[in-house]
Amino acid sequence: MSPLRISATLVLAAGVLATAGCKTVGPDYVRPEVNLPPAYRDAPASTETSASLADLPWWAVFDDPTLQGLIGQALTNNPDLQVAVARIAQARALVGVSASQGKPQLGYRGDVGAQSAYSPSDNDTQDYSSIGGALDFAWEFDLWGRIKRSNQAAEASLLQQEEIRRGILLSLTSEVAEGYFRLLELDREIAIAEESTRTYGATYDLFNQRFEAGRDSRLPVERTQANRDASEARIEELRRRIAVQENALSVLMGAPPGPIARGRPLAAQALPAAPLGATTELLQRRPDIRAAEQGMMRANAEVGVAVANKFPRLGLSALAGLVGANVSGDTGTFGIGSVGLGLTGPIFTGGRLEEIYNNRKAYWDETVAQYRHTALVALGETADALAAQKTLVARRGALERQVASLRRSVDLAQSRYDTGRAGYFEVLEAQQQLFPAEEALAQTQRDQLIAVVNLYKALGGGWKLTDDQWSQPQTVAATGG
Repeated sequence: MSPLRISATLVLAAGVLATAGCKTVGPDYVRPEVNLPPAYRDAPASTETSASLADLPWWAVFDDPTLQGLIGQALTNNPDLQVAVARIAQARALVGVSASQGKPQLGYRGDVGAQSAYSPSDNDTQDYSSIGGALDFAWEFDLWGRIKRSNQAAEASLLQQEEIRRGILLSLTSEVAEGYFRLLELDREIAIAEESTRTYGATYDLFNQRFEAGRDSRLPVERTQANRDASEARIEELRRRIAVQENALSVLMGAPPGPIARGRPLAAQALPAAPLGATTELLQRRPDIRAAEQGMMRANAEVGVAVANKFPRLGLSALAGLVGANVSGDTGTFGIGSVGLGLTGPIFTGGRLEEIYNNRKAYWDETVAQYRHTALVALGETADALAAQKTLVARRGALERQVASLRRSVDLAQSRYDTGRAGYFEVLEAQQQLFPAEEALAQTQRDQLIAVVNLYKALGGGWKLTDDQWSQPQTVAATGG
């Protein structure tokens, strides 16, 4: 049989093996069971619905144009997102690297050489020189699915990085919203402190007039002055905290520290309706859970790679080239070529392959545990946000009633003092009770807004948005999304 027919036979045999003889070894991925309760703890008693707060885009939840602008800037410029994008590009390149293993490989090589040989028998020297070039061809046939499993692992790693980026998008949105609401609450606190400073100042003037007129002692003057000084000190502390909060928001937006614009005041911020959806939907909505599942898929595929490494590898190789030689002035050129099937495989590795398999299997077990833990964390975060919503409604109502009563008590105490029916202690006590109560009410209003932020994040908010829509809400509006 001629070399050409032998080569054709080998190629045909290799093609048959490559297309008909492949088998993917190792376990196929099956999502492990996760014990999820039928309902969230502290979920409000209402008619069950498939709708969820997480279905809304973030700009529908945080309905403040100024806040929306801040979030949009953060989603465009935040350095953490830029890091995540770079990591996705790295993972995407590794998918291509893995996929290349199953494709034919073609390379080249060339060499130039020269040497001299001396023969003592005839006292003669022969000079040799040569130049040659060749093309190398190689193609591994994925008989056991090693390359397929490797591709699966690389693709899962890419998807995991994409989910991590979506998690950063959600976290960044939540952090900006929370920071903004904290800033609004600090604005309200400084307004209360400024009001208390003015009130204590007016009371000081009144007490001082009575003291100078000989109608009262100096004690109420000093006590009121101390209260006013405390309020002024409080204002300076609040200004410091506002600057720190503005600086933190600036960093989130990828900008140098500076002032932050305000929109609607704290009391004017809306609290959206917050349907929950089913607990099982967390598995498809939360980006951290989806990322954890991609980690399991990668680990599962790597177990398959470890199994396939125990089996032989079959590949087709070929070589074709030209060699030119010069021997003591005589030159000649000839071609070289070869084609063949190669079979390689392990016989004894000292337990290395088995331990690699054990390592990958243990890593799979780790990713399963991490997946289940992530799901439990999601349930816990959702329950925390629901508990906050449930208790803060009652707390806010009680504080609003308390503040209203204390304001009336301040007016009554002042009136009684003016008519001589009460001492200055009643006035000071009423004022000292009012201002902290107003601060507590402002903090509760802030906490209610933050509870919405935390619930949106815990439910996997914005999971229906594409990557482009996250930072370009006008895209959704234009398409009717």
